Amino acid sequence: METADAALSRVPQPAAAAPGTPCRRPRQAQARRPAAATKRKYQASSEAPPVKRRSETSFLPAKKTAAKETPRTFKRKAQKTFSPKKSSAGVNDGNQKWKPGIKTSSLFKNNPEIPELHRPVVNQVQEKVFTSDAFQALDIHPHLISTINTVLKMSSMTSVQKQSIPVLLEGRDALVRSQTGSGKTLAYCIPVVQSLQAMKSKIQRGDGPYALILVPTRELALQSFDTVQKLLKPFTWIVPGVLMGGEKRKSEKARLRKGINILISTPGRLVDHIKSTKNIHFRRIRWLILDEADRILDLGFEKDITVILNAVNAECQERQNVLLSATLTEGVTWLAAVSLHDPVSISVLDGSHEQSNPKSKAIPDASPPRASEELDSFAIPVSLEQHVTVVPSKLRLVSLAAFILQKCKFERDQKMIIFFSSCELVEFHYNLFLQTLLSGGGALAPGGPPSASTRAKFLRLHGDLEQEERTAVFQEFSHSKSGVLLCTDVAARGLDLPQVTWIVQYNAPSSPAEYIHRIGRTARIGCRGSSLLILAPSEAEYVNSLASHKINVSEIKMEDILSVLTRDDCFKRRHWGSQKSRAVGPQEIRERATVLQTVFEDYVHSSERTVSGAKKALQSFIRAYATYPRELKHIFHVRSLHLGHVAKSFGLRDAPKNLSALAIKKKKANLKRPDLHRKTQSKQRLAEILRSEYSSGMETSVAKVKKQNKHAGPGSQPRSAVRNQRPASAVGTN
Repeated sequence: METADAALSRVPQPAAAAPGTPCRRPRQAQARRPAAATKRKYQASSEAPPVKRRSETSFLPAKKTAAKETPRTFKRKAQKTFSPKKSSAGVNDGNQKWKPGIKTSSLFKNNPEIPELHRPVVNQVQEKVFTSDAFQALDIHPHLISTINTVLKMSSMTSVQKQSIPVLLEGRDALVRSQTGSGKTLAYCIPVVQSLQAMKSKIQRGDGPYALILVPTRELALQSFDTVQKLLKPFTWIVPGVLMGGEKRKSEKARLRKGINILISTPGRLVDHIKSTKNIHFRRIRWLILDEADRILDLGFEKDITVILNAVNAECQERQNVLLSATLTEGVTWLAAVSLHDPVSISVLDGSHEQSNPKSKAIPDASPPRASEELDSFAIPVSLEQHVTVVPSKLRLVSLAAFILQKCKFERDQKMIIFFSSCELVEFHYNLFLQTLLSGGGALAPGGPPSASTRAKFLRLHGDLEQEERTAVFQEFSHSKSGVLLCTDVAARGLDLPQVTWIVQYNAPSSPAEYIHRIGRTARIGCRGSSLLILAPSEAEYVNSLASHKINVSEIKMEDILSVLTRDDCFKRRHWGSQKSRAVGPQEIRERATVLQTVFEDYVHSSERTVSGAKKALQSFIRAYATYPRELKHIFHVRSLHLGHVAKSFGLRDAPKNLSALAIKKKKANLKRPDLHRKTQSKQRLAEILRSEYSSGMETSVAKVKKQNKHAGPGSQPRSAVRNQRPASAVGTN
């Protein structure tokens, strides 16, 4: 009795109780009840805490109430919404069907405001893709011209081919810079085949390689090999071959022993054979070609390129070198300086179609390119339409799904590539869409249109797949007329995937150059195409970063993307299966988006395996988000993420508390390995970042962190603030 009075004495009391209002004695009696009685009362339900706690809070002063009531009120709503009784109907009980209309997520509450995009108007750098000149105008073998016309079905040259082929046939080194999808592969393949078939002494297979072509990815190696193979149909004595990771090293050694005249390889696998295969040699090398040179350097192949150049220089000094890239970076300039000799620089831009003086275009010593030179390095196809949409974190998943449904279900012959930042993200979304958008238990249930599952075909492509599966996916998507390919940047460079109509960038690229290469998978060789960049409200400034590189994007409103859900009764909240609703107002769109989000959350929480996959994908997303370069940190900073909201985009109902558990386990396992000390430190640093982000849902904690960061100065990390934050405080407002 004294304890309860002492606790209440600290709370300001009302002036007088209204008639009929219960006195304080029942609450005091409730306070004296044993803990077991209270436990029995609330054991069967997941309702809010006892009334005492709510009534006490209501007497607090205004400022304290605002600080304490917000998390408690939200926690009560979350518990009431996600009660075991309701969620078990669609998640844990396999016999009961999921019932639409059960609201499990407050998608449209507590979201940041979507800012207005002020897009400066800039003049995009554009190239003229096609010319009126035919291949017959070139001084090449008639059989080669016939093969180009009949097998490749090309009659006129592109601009880069018109400028590059004559220069390369003269035997000059060249630095070729042209937009993606402009025909750079044929620009070097035709001169290589022409020069090798014209040699006086006929080439023998056992002679070994005469041409070495280096490409960054396995898929591009297969594509280049296919192009060379088609060009060599009239010249059967010239044998092409490909070396790449994922294949059996023993079979590759056998092919090298028999002989390969045009060798196409990825840098890592070629270095492997240089060190371990005795039969490989470069005595007769006439051509050294580095395709997608900027991507080769981005993937960290500098040391491998150095090993290859040293091995080739040790056996053959006189050769022709060609370097091709869609962008000019500092690394490409360095690579040109060490590999090219008195090169001709070929750049296909409007107003500069004439071949310049070779001497004035000789590559100087490695030096960073000037700002104006960097701006001019991005050329956009004229037939490419670029769009951007700003979506709050909680609505990213349903917005992406709605966009896929709009293109693949309600439009014909749509072929889409969706780029993600990591392999785990690709796997998560692939399995999620496969089990929900296509299966009978998800959004496209049997009650929906029968054409829903036939038009949408999901494929995935990333570096963790086995090579056989990667090759099969690449071939299947290349030959299909429609479908959705979920992939990482492994498919962003050089791949010529026909008839791709849409490029969706779900995670923003780390540089404008990467943006150019991603959207370059569509609108190739004069075809039409479109791209969509999905940004969070805190990332809206990225549009200005693109504009500074002469890249124009037009905005698509999130509501326009979500409105497609009103065209299908599968997403109707009430009276499922009845006549179609004609209401297309904002409330109807929100209700149907909530139904779709519920489908995703039910699947994610249907088993421990799916929950674990969602958590791993979320962890991978945060890791990738922390790796944006310094010049973009003011736009993509991990501290700007609200983990509770981001968790919604992975179908999780709360921000998980053990995101850094995996890193901690690996840290314990690596204690016995001193060589991994640096990696352990980086993982520990990641764990600290993750723990600090758990407080992002609390305004007071954010203010405290910002204040400490301000005193700590730029570039410093207030470790004491990270240690003092409580991991459980972030799960609040979602």
